[in-house]
Amino acid sequence: MADKKVGLLIGRENTFPGPFLDKVNERGAAEGVSAELAVLGGTPEYEQPRHAVLVDRISHEVPYYRAHLKSVVLMGTVVINDPFWWEADEKFFECTLARKLDVAVPKTVVLPNKQYIPAIDHEHSLRNLQYPIDWERIVAYTGLPAVLKPNTGGGWKDVTVVDSIEHLMTAYDQSGLKTMILQEFIDWDDYVRCICIGRRDILPLRYNPRAPFEERYMISQPVEGALLKASIKQAGLLVDALGYDMDTVEFAVKGDVLYAIDFLNPAPDFDNFSIKETNFQWVLEKLSDLVISYATGAVQPPWRNDHRWWKFLQAPAAKA
Repeated sequence: MADKKVGLLIGRENTFPGPFLDKVNERGAAEGVSAELAVLGGTPEYEQPRHAVLVDRISHEVPYYRAHLKSVVLMGTVVINDPFWWEADEKFFECTLARKLDVAVPKTVVLPNKQYIPAIDHEHSLRNLQYPIDWERIVAYTGLPAVLKPNTGGGWKDVTVVDSIEHLMTAYDQSGLKTMILQEFIDWDDYVRCICIGRRDILPLRYNPRAPFEERYMISQPVEGALLKASIKQAGLLVDALGYDMDTVEFAVKGDVLYAIDFLNPAPDFDNFSIKETNFQWVLEKLSDLVISYATGAVQPPWRNDHRWWKFLQAPAAKA
């Protein structure tokens, strides 16, 4: 493995990659750490990886990258975020986890798919599936209005606020092959989005998801006092439990209750025109510090020992 090299995998974002690479190269030079855009083009199964650390912001959309990342983790590369967990994580599971952690979440129901691939035969393959769906029972739990959205994915895509069973069924009928969840609608008084780096650095920002994309971060109205403390505590608890070193956690605030609305954001928006320059600089500083500490070995990723195969490979019998 090339010593202390950091690689970055990106999608269509423009303002983050260059400054991030520059920051890592500047701050890591004294410790021999360098950074570059990773270039991948067909990965042999036992090839020694080029990078000590890879920062992944696109493998959820490019399956080849995800396959590469899981292999190089096995070979010793630190990947932010852990590709094994990211691939397994879903919003419905996160809601269950949040409740177990005593973090408030909207009442949530995961729904059967509307459609299936042609190989799924309704008569034989779905014999365990209740049909028709008991929509009355479901909305009795979530209440109306409610929010219909995909169990995975982000960017507020395919999210619909429904105010009747008829409206719900119309939106559900358009969901295709996606697995959807239905959530209680929280008529929030305030809204906070926390940028989370390394599970310990948490930056709560007031946020308005109803505003145009570039105006959603309300920098002129900082999060303060009890709301600031509660946001940091609860967001930190969630990302620590999920094992994400790069994430955003959103809270809809109603009265004195913070409802965790969306915390499956392992490749969060880091463009400076949306999060604004002061927060952009904070991200560059915290994320560069994190990858440098991983590249030098000063810090070991806490999730690595969670993998059964990693424990096996480190055992003396495996090395004999």
